[in-house]
Amino acid sequence: MDHVDAVKKSLRDGLSPNVVDSKGNSALLVAITEKSLKTATLLMSVPSIDLNKPNIANETPVMLAALNGHEELVVDLVDKYDVEINKPGWTVLHYAVLNGRLSMTEYLLNHHAYIDALSPNGTTPLMLAARAGHIHIVKLLLDRGSDMTIKNAVGMTVIEFAESGNQSEIALGLRSRWVKLFGTPYTN
Repeated sequence: MDHVDAVKKSLRDGLSPNVVDSKGNSALLVAITEKSLKTATLLMSVPSIDLNKPNIANETPVMLAALNGHEELVVDLVDKYDVEINKPGWTVLHYAVLNGRLSMTEYLLNHHAYIDALSPNGTTPLMLAARAGHIHIVKLLLDRGSDMTIKNAVGMTVIEFAESGNQSEIALGLRSRWVKLFGTPYTN
């Protein structure tokens, strides 16, 4: 509800900024998810807060800020508070590309996000972008050096991801790029 004054009072009364709800979400994660951005900004500034504290799904505040398109929060968390963006497993970059956040993807790459980060099942940000049809992000990731040859845990490459998402234009472009890079047509 973004009641900053109520949150300030609770903090003054001794409430820990790291308290979690029954689902394992910290107050900051709830504020980000509920789009209570003034409250999130306040909580981020509390010296005792753990800005890298994940929920039970291993999602951190910066990941949920990226997923929800809160670019200003992502920038503050990275630039001002130096949060981790390259933890093992799902990363901030995965979450940014999932919903087509082009400027956020570029920002993260400029801040050393690992371009070919592997999720627990071996999915890369490039695969997610291709399947979701985010052609500008696919182009950006490829231009920045993302590896088209990586296969996930079930043996799918970015081309299969594009095809499984019915992204024929992206799949065609990836197949064309494959020929240019490797001199031979792509085969499964």
